[in-house]
Amino acid sequence: MDIAYQKSINVKYDADVFIAGAGPSGFAAAVCAARCGMKVILSEQSGVIGGSSMLSGVPELMNFDDGVNFLPKGIGREVYDSLGYSHSYSRSWHNVRPEELKLIYDALTLSSGVKVLFYTHLTDVIKEGDKITHAVLSSPEGSFAVSAKVFIDCTGQGFLSFLAGASFLYGDEDGNTMSTTLCSVWAGVDFEKKKSEGDYEKAYREGVFSQYDPILPGIKANFPEVGVGFGNVGHCFKVKDTDTESITDAMFMGRKILSEYETYYRNYVPGAENAVLIKSADFLGIRESRRVVCEYMLTTDTFFMKEAFPDEIGRYSYPVDIHPMSADKNGVKGFAKALSMRHENGESYSIPYRSLVVKGIKNLLVAGRAIGADRGMQASVRVIPCCFITGQAAGTGASISVRDNVPAKDINIEKLKALIK
Repeated sequence: MDIAYQKSINVKYDADVFIAGAGPSGFAAAVCAARCGMKVILSEQSGVIGGSSMLSGVPELMNFDDGVNFLPKGIGREVYDSLGYSHSYSRSWHNVRPEELKLIYDALTLSSGVKVLFYTHLTDVIKEGDKITHAVLSSPEGSFAVSAKVFIDCTGQGFLSFLAGASFLYGDEDGNTMSTTLCSVWAGVDFEKKKSEGDYEKAYREGVFSQYDPILPGIKANFPEVGVGFGNVGHCFKVKDTDTESITDAMFMGRKILSEYETYYRNYVPGAENAVLIKSADFLGIRESRRVVCEYMLTTDTFFMKEAFPDEIGRYSYPVDIHPMSADKNGVKGFAKALSMRHENGESYSIPYRSLVVKGIKNLLVAGRAIGADRGMQASVRVIPCCFITGQAAGTGASISVRDNVPAKDINIEKLKALIK
Protein backbone atom coordinates (compact mmCIF):
# COMPACT_ATOMS: atom_id res chain seq x y z
CA MET A 1 0.00 0.00 0.00
CA ASP A 2 1.25 3.49 -0.85
CA ILE A 3 0.41 6.65 1.05
CA ALA A 4 0.69 10.28 0.00
CA TYR A 5 2.88 12.35 2.28
CA GLN A 6 3.53 16.09 2.06
CA LYS A 7 5.41 18.38 4.40
CA SER A 8 6.97 21.85 4.22
CA ILE A 9 10.60 21.95 5.41
CA ASN A 10 13.09 24.73 5.90
CA VAL A 11 15.91 25.33 3.41
CA LYS A 12 18.47 25.67 6.17
CA TYR A 13 21.66 26.00 4.12
CA ASP A 14 22.64 27.34 0.72
CA ALA A 15 25.89 26.09 -0.80
CA ASP A 16 27.89 26.08 -3.98
CA VAL A 17 28.65 22.38 -3.60
CA PHE A 18 26.78 19.76 -1.57
CA ILE A 19 28.46 16.41 -0.87
CA ALA A 20 26.75 13.34 0.60
CA GLY A 21 29.05 10.98 2.47
CA ALA A 22 32.28 11.78 4.35
CA GLY A 23 34.30 8.73 3.45
CA PRO A 24 37.71 9.25 1.79
CA SER A 25 36.15 10.39 -1.50
CA GLY A 26 33.71 12.78 0.21
CA PHE A 27 36.48 14.14 2.43
CA ALA A 28 38.73 14.74 -0.58
CA ALA A 29 35.93 16.29 -2.65
CA ALA A 30 34.90 18.63 0.15
CA VAL A 31 38.39 19.85 1.04
CA CYS A 32 39.38 20.39 -2.59
CA ALA A 33 36.15 22.25 -3.45
CA ALA A 34 36.52 24.47 -0.38
CA ARG A 35 40.14 25.24 -1.25
CA CYS A 36 38.89 26.37 -4.66
CA GLY A 37 36.81 28.99 -2.86
CA MET A 38 33.50 27.16 -2.84
CA LYS A 39 30.94 27.20 -0.03
CA VAL A 40 30.74 23.48 0.75
CA ILE A 41 28.27 21.42 2.79
CA LEU A 42 29.39 17.87 3.65
CA SER A 43 26.74 15.60 5.20
CA GLU A 44 27.60 12.37 7.02
CA GLN A 45 25.34 9.75 8.61
CA SER A 46 27.80 9.09 11.45
CA GLY A 47 29.90 11.31 13.69
CA VAL A 48 33.25 10.80 11.98
CA ILE A 49 35.06 11.54 8.72
CA GLY A 50 36.74 8.57 7.10
CA GLY A 51 34.15 6.04 5.99
CA SER A 52 34.79 2.31 6.15
CA SER A 53 38.18 2.44 7.87
CA MET A 54 36.46 4.18 10.79
CA LEU A 55 32.90 2.82 10.77
CA SER A 56 33.41 -0.69 9.40
CA GLY A 57 36.78 -1.38 10.99
CA VAL A 58 38.58 -2.00 7.69
CA PRO A 59 42.11 -2.53 9.00
CA GLU A 60 44.36 -1.38 6.16
CA LEU A 61 45.14 1.37 3.71
CA MET A 62 46.00 -0.23 0.38
CA ASN A 63 48.98 0.78 -1.75
CA PHE A 64 49.49 4.43 -2.64
CA ASP A 65 52.03 3.62 -5.40
CA ASP A 66 52.48 1.30 -8.37
CA GLY A 67 55.94 0.18 -7.30
CA VAL A 68 57.56 3.13 -9.08
CA ASN A 69 55.22 6.14 -8.96
CA PHE A 70 53.18 7.71 -6.15
CA LEU A 71 49.61 7.82 -7.47
CA PRO A 72 47.09 9.74 -5.27
CA LYS A 73 48.62 13.17 -5.77
CA GLY A 74 47.34 16.25 -3.99
CA ILE A 75 45.07 15.48 -1.03
CA GLY A 76 46.02 11.79 -1.01
CA ARG A 77 49.67 12.73 -0.70
CA GLU A 78 48.87 15.13 2.15
CA VAL A 79 47.14 12.39 4.12
CA TYR A 80 49.95 9.93 3.44
CA ASP A 81 52.67 12.36 4.49
CA SER A 82 50.70 13.39 7.59
CA LEU A 83 50.68 9.75 8.67
CA GLY A 84 54.48 9.72 8.47
CA TYR A 85 54.73 6.78 6.11
CA SER A 86 57.99 6.24 4.23
CA HIS A 87 58.08 6.61 0.45
CA SER A 88 59.36 3.10 -0.21
CA TYR A 89 57.50 2.63 -3.52
CA SER A 90 56.98 -1.04 -2.74
CA ARG A 91 53.16 -1.27 -2.96
CA SER A 92 53.07 -1.38 0.84
CA TRP A 93 49.80 -1.65 2.75
CA HIS A 94 49.57 0.22 6.04
CA ASN A 95 47.67 -0.84 9.14
CA VAL A 96 45.20 1.87 10.19
CA ARG A 97 45.40 3.61 13.54
CA PRO A 98 41.94 5.15 13.48
CA GLU A 99 42.31 7.95 16.02
CA GLU A 100 45.44 9.22 14.32
CA LEU A 101 43.74 9.22 10.92
CA LYS A 102 40.57 10.82 12.30
CA LEU A 103 42.54 13.81 13.59
CA ILE A 104 44.21 14.26 10.21
CA TYR A 105 40.87 14.21 8.43
CA ASP A 106 39.42 16.61 11.00
CA ALA A 107 42.29 19.08 10.74
CA LEU A 108 42.33 19.20 6.93
CA THR A 109 38.55 19.47 6.72
CA LEU A 110 38.16 22.20 9.33
CA SER A 111 41.11 24.25 8.05
CA SER A 112 39.61 24.26 4.54
CA GLY A 113 36.35 25.82 5.75
CA VAL A 114 34.01 22.94 4.91
CA LYS A 115 30.68 22.97 6.77
CA VAL A 116 30.25 19.44 8.13
CA LEU A 117 26.87 18.07 9.23
CA PHE A 118 27.30 14.91 11.31
CA TYR A 119 24.45 12.53 12.20
CA THR A 120 22.64 13.71 9.09
CA HIS A 121 20.97 11.31 6.67
CA LEU A 122 20.21 12.00 3.04
CA THR A 123 16.56 11.12 2.50
CA ASP A 124 15.62 12.63 -0.86
CA VAL A 125 16.48 15.16 -3.55
CA ILE A 126 14.39 17.74 -5.36
CA LYS A 127 14.87 18.21 -9.10
CA GLU A 128 13.79 20.70 -11.71
CA GLY A 129 14.13 19.10 -15.12
CA ASP A 130 17.61 17.62 -15.45
CA LYS A 131 19.10 19.50 -12.49
CA ILE A 132 19.03 18.86 -8.75
CA THR A 133 18.04 21.91 -6.72
CA HIS A 134 17.97 20.59 -3.16
CA ALA A 135 19.08 17.70 -0.98
CA VAL A 136 16.56 16.70 1.70
CA LEU A 137 18.19 15.66 4.97
CA SER A 138 17.12 14.20 8.30
CA SER A 139 18.95 14.95 11.54
CA PRO A 140 18.29 15.05 15.29
CA GLU A 141 16.61 18.43 14.74
CA GLY A 142 14.23 17.05 12.12
CA SER A 143 14.08 17.36 8.35
CA PHE A 144 15.52 20.24 6.35
CA ALA A 145 16.89 20.98 2.88
CA VAL A 146 20.16 22.24 1.42
CA SER A 147 20.24 24.09 -1.88
CA ALA A 148 23.37 23.89 -4.02
CA LYS A 149 24.64 24.51 -7.52
CA VAL A 150 26.48 21.17 -7.87
CA PHE A 151 25.94 17.91 -5.97
CA ILE A 152 28.48 15.13 -5.43
CA ASP A 153 27.51 11.57 -4.54
CA CYS A 154 30.14 10.06 -2.23
CA THR A 155 27.80 7.67 -0.44
CA GLY A 156 29.56 4.54 -1.71
CA GLN A 157 26.26 3.02 -2.81
CA GLY A 158 25.28 5.71 -5.31
CA PHE A 159 22.37 6.66 -3.09
CA LEU A 160 22.18 10.34 -4.04
CA SER A 161 22.28 9.37 -7.73
CA PHE A 162 19.58 6.75 -7.15
CA LEU A 163 17.32 9.31 -5.46
CA ALA A 164 17.89 11.67 -8.38
CA GLY A 165 16.69 9.04 -10.85
CA ALA A 166 20.06 8.21 -12.39
CA SER A 167 20.53 4.83 -14.03
CA PHE A 168 22.78 2.30 -12.31
CA LEU A 169 24.12 -1.24 -12.55
CA TYR A 170 24.24 -3.69 -9.66
CA GLY A 171 26.15 -6.92 -9.15
CA ASP A 172 26.66 -9.62 -11.76
CA GLU A 173 24.22 -10.67 -14.47
CA ASP A 174 21.98 -12.15 -11.77
CA GLY A 175 22.21 -9.14 -9.47
CA ASN A 176 24.51 -10.88 -6.98
CA THR A 177 27.38 -9.01 -5.37
CA MET A 178 30.66 -10.15 -3.89
CA SER A 179 30.69 -11.12 -0.23
CA THR A 180 30.70 -8.63 2.64
CA THR A 181 32.61 -8.76 5.94
CA LEU A 182 31.75 -7.63 9.44
CA CYS A 183 35.20 -6.49 10.58
CA SER A 184 36.30 -6.59 14.21
CA VAL A 185 38.76 -5.52 16.92
CA TRP A 186 40.87 -8.11 18.74
CA ALA A 187 43.15 -8.07 21.78
CA GLY A 188 45.52 -10.55 23.43
CA VAL A 189 47.40 -11.37 20.22
CA ASP A 190 51.16 -11.96 20.30
CA PHE A 191 52.04 -10.61 16.88
CA GLU A 192 55.70 -11.54 17.17
CA LYS A 193 54.69 -15.18 17.59
CA LYS A 194 51.75 -15.10 15.16
CA LYS A 195 53.30 -15.75 11.75
CA SER A 196 50.24 -16.96 9.85
CA GLU A 197 46.45 -17.20 9.99
CA GLY A 198 46.62 -20.91 10.85
CA ASP A 199 45.21 -24.10 9.33
CA TYR A 200 41.69 -23.17 8.28
CA GLU A 201 41.07 -26.40 6.40
CA LYS A 202 41.77 -28.51 9.50
CA ALA A 203 39.48 -26.35 11.63
CA TYR A 204 36.71 -26.63 9.04
CA ARG A 205 37.04 -30.41 8.95
CA GLU A 206 36.82 -30.46 12.73
CA GLY A 207 33.55 -28.54 12.75
CA VAL A 208 34.68 -25.11 13.95
CA PHE A 209 33.01 -23.26 11.07
CA SER A 210 29.44 -23.38 9.86
CA GLN A 211 30.37 -22.43 6.27
CA TYR A 212 33.34 -23.10 4.01
CA ASP A 213 35.22 -19.82 3.61
CA PRO A 214 39.03 -20.27 3.53
CA ILE A 215 39.80 -16.79 2.15
CA LEU A 216 41.18 -15.22 5.31
CA PRO A 217 42.85 -11.78 5.16
CA GLY A 218 43.21 -12.13 8.95
CA ILE A 219 43.93 -10.05 12.04
CA LYS A 220 46.36 -7.21 11.33
CA ALA A 221 48.89 -5.77 13.76
CA ASN A 222 47.36 -2.32 14.15
CA PHE A 223 48.68 -1.91 17.72
CA PRO A 224 51.19 -4.76 18.16
CA GLU A 225 52.73 -3.14 21.23
CA VAL A 226 49.54 -3.88 23.18
CA GLY A 227 48.44 -7.00 21.30
CA VAL A 228 45.55 -5.28 19.52
CA GLY A 229 44.63 -5.72 15.88
CA PHE A 230 41.70 -5.31 13.51
CA GLY A 231 40.19 -8.41 11.95
CA ASN A 232 39.14 -8.74 8.33
CA VAL A 233 37.84 -12.28 8.83
CA GLY A 234 34.79 -14.13 7.56
CA HIS A 235 32.35 -13.39 4.77
CA CYS A 236 28.59 -12.96 4.54
CA PHE A 237 27.28 -14.10 1.16
CA LYS A 238 24.41 -13.03 -1.11
CA VAL A 239 24.04 -9.70 0.70
CA LYS A 240 22.30 -6.81 -1.05
CA ASP A 241 23.21 -3.52 0.57
CA THR A 242 20.21 -1.86 -1.09
CA ASP A 243 17.86 -4.20 0.81
CA THR A 244 17.30 -3.35 4.49
CA GLU A 245 16.32 -6.87 5.48
CA SER A 246 19.36 -8.32 3.71
CA ILE A 247 21.89 -6.15 5.52
CA THR A 248 20.08 -6.69 8.81
CA ASP A 249 20.40 -10.47 8.39
CA ALA A 250 24.07 -10.02 7.46
CA MET A 251 24.81 -8.18 10.70
CA PHE A 252 23.32 -11.06 12.71
CA MET A 253 25.25 -13.59 10.61
CA GLY A 254 28.48 -11.60 10.86
CA ARG A 255 28.42 -11.67 14.65
CA LYS A 256 27.76 -15.42 14.64
CA ILE A 257 30.71 -15.96 12.28
CA LEU A 258 33.01 -13.90 14.51
CA SER A 259 32.27 -16.13 17.49
CA GLU A 260 33.48 -19.06 15.37
CA TYR A 261 36.68 -17.21 14.52
CA GLU A 262 37.35 -16.55 18.20
CA THR A 263 37.32 -20.32 18.78
CA TYR A 264 39.49 -20.79 15.70
CA TYR A 265 42.18 -18.28 16.62
CA ARG A 266 42.50 -19.52 20.18
CA ASN A 267 42.90 -23.16 19.16
CA TYR A 268 44.51 -23.17 15.72
CA VAL A 269 46.74 -20.10 15.42
CA PRO A 270 50.02 -19.90 17.37
CA GLY A 271 50.32 -16.47 18.96
CA ALA A 272 46.54 -16.08 19.22
CA GLU A 273 45.93 -18.51 22.10
CA ASN A 274 44.73 -15.61 24.27
CA ALA A 275 42.94 -13.72 21.53
CA VAL A 276 39.76 -11.95 22.63
CA LEU A 277 37.12 -10.54 20.31
CA ILE A 278 36.70 -7.02 21.71
CA LYS A 279 34.18 -5.56 19.29
CA SER A 280 32.44 -6.15 16.00
CA ALA A 281 32.09 -3.12 13.74
CA ASP A 282 28.98 -0.98 13.86
CA PHE A 283 28.70 -0.98 10.07
CA LEU A 284 28.93 -3.90 7.66
CA GLY A 285 31.93 -3.82 5.33
CA ILE A 286 30.34 -3.52 1.88
CA ARG A 287 32.63 -4.16 -1.08
CA GLU A 288 30.19 -3.86 -3.97
CA SER A 289 27.09 -1.77 -4.51
CA ARG A 290 25.48 0.36 -7.22
CA ARG A 291 27.61 1.45 -10.16
CA VAL A 292 26.19 4.73 -11.40
CA VAL A 293 25.84 5.10 -15.16
CA CYS A 294 28.13 7.95 -16.14
CA GLU A 295 29.18 9.65 -19.35
CA TYR A 296 31.89 7.01 -19.70
CA MET A 297 31.83 3.55 -18.13
CA LEU A 298 35.33 2.43 -17.19
CA THR A 299 35.74 -1.23 -18.22
CA THR A 300 38.12 -4.01 -17.33
CA ASP A 301 39.41 -3.90 -20.91
CA THR A 302 41.25 -0.70 -19.96
CA PHE A 303 42.98 -2.22 -16.90
CA PHE A 304 46.23 -2.78 -18.81
CA MET A 305 45.84 0.18 -21.17
CA LYS A 306 49.01 2.27 -21.02
CA GLU A 307 47.59 5.29 -22.82
CA ALA A 308 45.95 8.08 -20.87
CA PHE A 309 42.37 9.06 -21.51
CA PRO A 310 42.22 12.62 -22.87
CA ASP A 311 40.31 13.63 -19.74
CA GLU A 312 42.46 11.62 -17.32
CA ILE A 313 42.14 12.81 -13.71
CA GLY A 314 44.49 10.27 -12.18
CA ARG A 315 45.95 6.78 -12.37
CA TYR A 316 45.75 3.86 -9.99
CA SER A 317 47.09 0.34 -9.64
CA TYR A 318 45.32 -2.32 -7.58
CA PRO A 319 44.16 -5.85 -8.48
CA VAL A 320 40.65 -6.77 -9.52
CA ASP A 321 39.73 -7.71 -5.95
CA ILE A 322 36.39 -9.53 -6.24
CA HIS A 323 35.93 -11.47 -3.01
CA PRO A 324 34.24 -14.91 -3.15
CA MET A 325 30.69 -14.98 -4.41
CA SER A 326 29.80 -18.26 -2.68
CA ALA A 327 30.85 -20.31 0.36
CA ASP A 328 32.42 -23.19 -1.55
CA LYS A 329 35.44 -24.09 -3.67
CA ASN A 330 33.94 -22.38 -6.72
CA GLY A 331 33.90 -19.16 -4.73
CA VAL A 332 37.58 -19.61 -3.91
CA LYS A 333 38.43 -20.27 -7.57
CA GLY A 334 36.53 -17.18 -8.70
CA PHE A 335 38.37 -15.02 -6.19
CA ALA A 336 41.76 -16.36 -7.31
CA LYS A 337 40.91 -15.78 -10.97
CA ALA A 338 39.85 -12.17 -10.38
CA LEU A 339 42.79 -11.37 -8.13
CA SER A 340 45.25 -12.63 -10.73
CA MET A 341 44.48 -9.53 -12.76
CA ARG A 342 47.17 -7.20 -11.45
CA HIS A 343 49.87 -4.85 -12.73
CA GLU A 344 53.61 -5.18 -12.91
CA ASN A 345 55.69 -2.49 -11.18
CA GLY A 346 55.29 0.87 -12.87
CA GLU A 347 51.97 -0.04 -14.48
CA SER A 348 48.64 1.62 -13.72
CA TYR A 349 45.32 2.39 -15.37
CA SER A 350 43.89 5.73 -16.42
CA ILE A 351 40.72 7.17 -14.85
CA PRO A 352 38.71 9.62 -16.99
CA TYR A 353 36.73 12.55 -15.63
CA ARG A 354 33.73 11.35 -17.65
CA SER A 355 33.45 8.35 -15.31
CA LEU A 356 32.56 10.80 -12.52
CA VAL A 357 29.88 12.67 -14.49
CA VAL A 358 26.45 11.18 -13.91
CA LYS A 359 24.61 10.73 -17.18
CA GLY A 360 21.41 12.71 -17.67
CA ILE A 361 21.79 15.08 -14.69
CA LYS A 362 23.61 18.33 -15.39
CA ASN A 363 24.91 19.12 -11.92
CA LEU A 364 25.69 15.72 -10.39
CA LEU A 365 29.07 14.06 -10.00
CA VAL A 366 29.97 10.80 -8.28
CA ALA A 367 33.23 9.78 -6.59
CA GLY A 368 34.51 6.73 -4.75
CA ARG A 369 33.20 3.19 -5.15
CA ALA A 370 30.09 4.09 -7.18
CA ILE A 371 31.77 5.78 -10.17
CA GLY A 372 30.90 4.69 -13.71
CA ALA A 373 32.64 1.32 -14.04
CA ASP A 374 32.01 -2.35 -14.69
CA ARG A 375 32.29 -4.94 -11.90
CA GLY A 376 35.98 -5.63 -12.41
CA MET A 377 37.00 -1.99 -12.33
CA GLN A 378 34.75 -1.23 -9.37
CA ALA A 379 36.58 -3.99 -7.51
CA SER A 380 39.80 -2.03 -8.01
CA VAL A 381 38.77 1.64 -7.76
CA ARG A 382 36.82 1.00 -4.52
CA VAL A 383 39.84 1.17 -2.19
CA ILE A 384 40.82 4.24 -0.18
CA PRO A 385 43.82 5.66 -2.13
CA CYS A 386 41.79 5.62 -5.35
CA CYS A 387 38.87 7.27 -3.56
CA PHE A 388 41.21 10.18 -2.78
CA ILE A 389 41.91 10.47 -6.52
CA THR A 390 38.29 10.48 -7.68
CA GLY A 391 37.13 12.63 -4.76
CA GLN A 392 39.74 15.29 -5.47
CA ALA A 393 38.76 15.40 -9.14
CA ALA A 394 35.03 15.57 -8.37
CA GLY A 395 35.43 18.39 -5.85
CA THR A 396 37.67 20.37 -8.15
CA GLY A 397 35.49 19.69 -11.19
CA ALA A 398 32.41 20.84 -9.28
CA SER A 399 34.19 24.08 -8.42
CA ILE A 400 34.98 24.77 -12.07
CA SER A 401 31.37 24.02 -12.99
CA VAL A 402 30.14 26.56 -10.44
CA ARG A 403 32.68 29.24 -11.26
CA ASP A 404 32.27 28.96 -15.04
CA ASN A 405 28.50 28.37 -14.84
CA VAL A 406 28.58 25.32 -17.10
CA PRO A 407 27.17 21.78 -16.69
CA ALA A 408 29.51 19.38 -14.93
CA LYS A 409 30.19 17.45 -18.13
CA ASP A 410 31.22 20.60 -20.03
CA ILE A 411 33.97 21.94 -17.78
CA ASN A 412 37.38 22.84 -19.18
CA ILE A 413 39.40 19.65 -18.70
CA GLU A 414 42.76 21.37 -19.05
CA LYS A 415 41.79 23.72 -16.24
CA LEU A 416 40.85 20.70 -14.12
CA LYS A 417 44.13 18.94 -14.85
CA ALA A 418 46.11 22.02 -13.88
CA LEU A 419 44.32 22.24 -10.51
CA ILE A 420 44.75 18.58 -9.49
CA LYS A 421 48.46 18.16 -10.21
